[in-house]
Amino acid sequence: MVKKNIWFLALVAAMGGFLFGYDTAVINGAEKEIQSVFNLSSTLHGLVMSSAIWGTVLGALFGGKISDRIGRKPTLLCIGALYLSSAVWSGLALSASTLFIARFIGGLGVGASSVVAPVYIAEISPTQKRGLMTAIFQLNIVTGMCASQFINIFIAKSGEGAWRWMLGAESVPAFIFFVLCFFIIESHRWLSERTALHDSPKERVKTRFWTSANRKPILLAIAVALFNQLSGINAILYYMPRIYELAGFSASTSLTLSAMANVFLTTGTIVGMVLIDKIGRKNLLIVGGSGYVFSLFALAISFHFAQGWAATICLVLFLLSHAIGQGTVIWVLIAEIFPTAVRGQGQSVGAFTHWTISAITTLLFPIAVEKTIPEVIFSIFGIFMIIHLLWAIFIVPETKGKSLEELSSTSL
Repeated sequence: MVKKNIWFLALVAAMGGFLFGYDTAVINGAEKEIQSVFNLSSTLHGLVMSSAIWGTVLGALFGGKISDRIGRKPTLLCIGALYLSSAVWSGLALSASTLFIARFIGGLGVGASSVVAPVYIAEISPTQKRGLMTAIFQLNIVTGMCASQFINIFIAKSGEGAWRWMLGAESVPAFIFFVLCFFIIESHRWLSERTALHDSPKERVKTRFWTSANRKPILLAIAVALFNQLSGINAILYYMPRIYELAGFSASTSLTLSAMANVFLTTGTIVGMVLIDKIGRKNLLIVGGSGYVFSLFALAISFHFAQGWAATICLVLFLLSHAIGQGTVIWVLIAEIFPTAVRGQGQSVGAFTHWTISAITTLLFPIAVEKTIPEVIFSIFGIFMIIHLLWAIFIVPETKGKSLEELSSTSL
């Protein structure tokens, strides 16, 4: 493959990340109108809001095994179809239950995308640029989030029923992604592994996932995904306009501030991408982890003293810390640490953990806001991030500069 083709393949696969980000963030501009239109209690509202994430859990659980069996390209095509059907159906939903199902289908695409796209990009990338190229997936996630926020601001001016256009607009990039997936090739590493497994009974033993040989990468994948969501990132992204309203801003200002916050998320991701192959995965987690701890406790203090603009600055610092650290590293690291034969399953374990915790926090966040005060919620996230920082310092190995084959043959 020539260099230009590799970048094309990576960019197409990373479009799954754009849709991942768009689908994840677009709902925060529509959530209050959805609650009003369908007259939902806080519990039912949390259930509808988290519906996509429950689909994501399922998509993450099975996406890797499916891609290990039928290939990365066919799985990416299926993901495109899921995104497209979900966007159209969400915009046309006539009840909370049909919206739940439509968003759930989109979640299947998000979950599978978070597994398959990083694996595909990692497998086609040269060693020295693997971190940068795989991180394009994360850049597209935050670009999708950012795009959805500005589209929400524009559509919100249309008045009643704006939420339908917000959700339905995703069908345009979903259709483009689906079409482009026909023009990519299969991962050469997946093809080589399939040939080897079919030719040798001894090689087929490598397809066993739950073995002592894979114990360290499995634990590492679970831990990085667990800490990623215990930061509260997805709950904050889903409910960011509401958080700004709790800080004292109007609904329109909150929507604008949410859009601007996503610009910082994108900026931080670009910084992380530039640094990941230079200073390594471990150091980025330490830098981002330190920022997590500071920003979350500062955010709690800002809410305690009712300092709205201070809370805004703290949210920006939190998003920058996430983007530079966990946001850039998570999908790269998980895609690197497993042998090719089970890389999809390994990515599934990490993604399943990530989305399960995300679903729980998204479901519980509106209930927690109703039952307690914001400073308590952000302090709890901060305590988890102290543990994350210690884990990053003392346990996380460095994978920078090592080929996938080299990483597969070592004990990390």
